[in-house]
Amino acid sequence: MTDIKITRWTQWRITAVLFADQSLFSAGVIAAFTLMPILAAELSGQDSLAGVPSTVLLLGRAIAAYPIGWLMDRWGRRWGLSVGYGVGALGWGLAAWGIMASSFWGFCFGAGLVGMGRSASEQGRYVAAEVFPAERRARIIGLVVFAGTIGAIGGPQLVEPAQRWAAAQGLVGSMGPYLAALVLNGVALGLTFLFLRPDPLQLGLAVRPVTDEMAGQERPFRLLLASPVRILAVLAMVIGQLVMTLIMVITPLHMNHHAHGTGSIATVVMAHTLGMYGLSGVTGRLVDKYGRFPVIFWGTFILIASALITPLSPSVLNLSVALFLLGLGWNFCFVAGSSLLSDGLTAVERGRIQGVGEMLVAVASGLGGLGSGFVFDGGGIVGVTVVALAFTLALATAYIYTHLTQKSTLAPHPGPEQKFGE
Repeated sequence: MTDIKITRWTQWRITAVLFADQSLFSAGVIAAFTLMPILAAELSGQDSLAGVPSTVLLLGRAIAAYPIGWLMDRWGRRWGLSVGYGVGALGWGLAAWGIMASSFWGFCFGAGLVGMGRSASEQGRYVAAEVFPAERRARIIGLVVFAGTIGAIGGPQLVEPAQRWAAAQGLVGSMGPYLAALVLNGVALGLTFLFLRPDPLQLGLAVRPVTDEMAGQERPFRLLLASPVRILAVLAMVIGQLVMTLIMVITPLHMNHHAHGTGSIATVVMAHTLGMYGLSGVTGRLVDKYGRFPVIFWGTFILIASALITPLSPSVLNLSVALFLLGLGWNFCFVAGSSLLSDGLTAVERGRIQGVGEMLVAVASGLGGLGSGFVFDGGGIVGVTVVALAFTLALATAYIYTHLTQKSTLAPHPGPEQKFGE
């Protein structure tokens, strides 16, 4: 039990810090991603290795997810996030050094550390949500996810000015976006360490105190993962991420095969990004109003629609609609799944379980990115969407099973009265 008093000012200050962190870090990542495959090919001398740094970044994100969650449960959210951002800053610095020293493996190792920092950044949405009562958590998660929109818009705008600045300093021009990302990461680290107070872990205990029943039980890790509701939450995020990555990664190549220029490809990617992030605030409100389960269902249905529409025509209009729906379906599954995963856990359990969820999301993203090319090579865009549709139908099956077996948990926002053992 804690005697910390939570005020609206404290709640929104914590949320503002985490929103800023997500915006800053995502802008740096997107700016760096713009040049990453090009630099990888130049540093290695082989086009076939162009995707290695981004894959290593995803691997770092997956490896660090659980340890960062464990740190947040043991040392508090501020220290866990600060350690993650600190490792990310080292990664940006090492990647910049790799460019200057023409070291491909130094560049890749830096990317891996950046992935670890990204793992911390992605878990910030849970930290913001836990200082609010259950009936408001989804809209807060949606708000922090919306911060990705700022990164998606601002990140690409940093590339050319950062390159010019680096060249003016006598450095390799392509180091510029990585040094800019280092600065943005450093600001996020400073904001987290200085202003994420009181620690959201203690605030989470105050929002939902550990009752005598809870305090007297030490739930095994396997039991925490065994809940059908929690499994559905993770599946919604993981399959949503996998399906989204499968189709998204290969669409530019599909369009290139149909003689579309970069302007048309950029239009489709912009529509997709809008679907992913632009309506996150609305999604959160829908989750809080109608419940986690209905929004997961809607997200699954939207993903199915996207998979069916994508191969109908290679036109810009058709692909813009399909990719917008793809992003929106991911957004529904991601925000609702994140909200559902944070329910039914005590404050001292959330970090570890949410860390596992983030690890699996990162793995799904990596598998989707790596696998899409192989599937496209063998079956074209139809083959890719058939595989995506199969995974989405598996999520629909899991939803139906959980809906039928866990009806008592289908309240829009499970509150403190929910039983500890679920």
